[in-house]
This record gives sequence, structure tokens and C-alpha cells, in this order.
Amino acid sequence: MLPVLYRDDWLVAIHKPAGLLVHRSALDAGETHFALQMLRNQIGRRVWPAHRLDRGTSGVLLFALDEAASRALGAQFESRQIGKRYAAVVRGHPPESGEIDHPLSVLPEDRPFADFAEPRQARTLYRRLATTELPYRVDRYPTSRYALLELEPVTGRRHQLRRHLKHVSHPIIGDATYGKGGHNRLFHALLGCRRLLLACTELRLRHPVTGAPVVISAPLAEDFAKVVRRLDWAGSVPAGWLSQDQPLGSGTKRPPGNGCGSA
Repeated sequence: MLPVLYRDDWLVAIHKPAGLLVHRSALDAGETHFALQMLRNQIGRRVWPAHRLDRGTSGVLLFALDEAASRALGAQFESRQIGKRYAAVVRGHPPESGEIDHPLSVLPEDRPFADFAEPRQARTLYRRLATTELPYRVDRYPTSRYALLELEPVTGRRHQLRRHLKHVSHPIIGDATYGKGGHNRLFHALLGCRRLLLACTELRLRHPVTGAPVVISAPLAEDFAKVVRRLDWAGSVPAGWLSQDQPLGSGTKRPPGNGCGSA
């Protein structure tokens, strides 16, 4: 059962677990479980994904319940009217806040479908929430530094957050493609963490039918929250990240504009 964060007559949002694909992909031809099909079976009606989360990313995943709502949401994403916030654990200690403005080229798997060839503008804002230094050597130093970040992608390029953080030498822990294997293995050995430590914690949008503001938020998944607690960061996270005030999976129906959480 997929935990439902928000539902009305036009929208439904779930808390996607890490490791689950949003929909069928040629890159994972052997996979048989997808959020789209699971949610369709769970609520008994067709759904349209409004955006994508990478397989390893957990958190807020939004679907439309009819084609008109799907088109309206697509227009909001395309025109960058939807706000997104993410949590990430990265290697090193970035500055307290900043912006990564670095164009990203199309990925090889997307080239057959891309209508552009040159790198496209990509911007990510970040805020450092907490840091730690562990007494273990991974690189050339006798200790290893890590930080918890809140990320806000201004643009929506494929793998943007993961690629941007690699670009500034602060790769996300658990990222097998853009990260550092030694740091990933340390988190597995110390904390039992095998997942990508990236989660969508909030979406902010205009309701596609009523026009009312909607904020949909999700706490960190338990495996992510466990890392935050073990690193003694619980006191530094935004309200709601470690909260289970609304039990996941309750399937609560809310009037348009009364989304979960707060801005």
C-alpha cells in the first residue's frame, strides 16, 4: 500500500519509497513494480504522473486524476511555477547557503527523445542545515565530513540535483552513479544505509482546477530519518521532516488548497 499524502477529485500525491520506479522504463526492463501501476490498482482508477523522481529518491510524488488536470500541471512544471524542496546528505561541508548555476547536457539515454543538443541552463539553490565530522579516513584526510542540505531546484533537468552536487564536489551519499563509492560504503558499514540520501520533502503549486495554493509535504522516510538521528541532526531539520503527525497511508481527502504541511 502506497502512503497517500493528499487526495481530492483531481489530484493524488503519494510518499514514494526509495527503490521504486515511477513508471516502466527501458533501462529497467526486468522490473515489475511501478508507482503508477501500484497507485492505479490501489485507488481503482487511471492516474497520470505529473513529474518524476529518480528510482533511488523518496518523497512527494504527484499524479493527476484526469487528462485536463495533467495538462494544467504539466504547464506549471514547464513554466517553473511549481516549487520543490528536497533533503540530501552530501560529502563535505558546503557553504551555509548558495546557488549552483551550471548548464547540463542531455543524458545519453535521453538523446533519442531530446529536441536540443546544447547544454541547457540549470540552477539549484541550497541551504546547509547541519554538519558532522566522522573519525574515519575515506579520502586523503584522517576524518570524513558530511552535511545535511535543503535543496530547491529552480529548473527541472534530469538528475539535476545529483549532477549539480557532483559538479561542486559535494556528491550525495548513496549515489552509485555520481557519488563516491568509499563514502557510500562507509555509510553502509556504520549506519546500515544502502539508499540514495535524497528525498522530495515538499511541492508547492496552484490547484489546476480551483487555482488555490496547495502545499504537499512529506516526512523523511524512516531509513533516511534514521541516518539523521544517528548523526545527531534531529534538532536542525525543518518542522515536519521527522514528524508523523498525519499517519502515512491514511488516504485523507482534503478540499483543494488545504494540502499537507506548511510552506
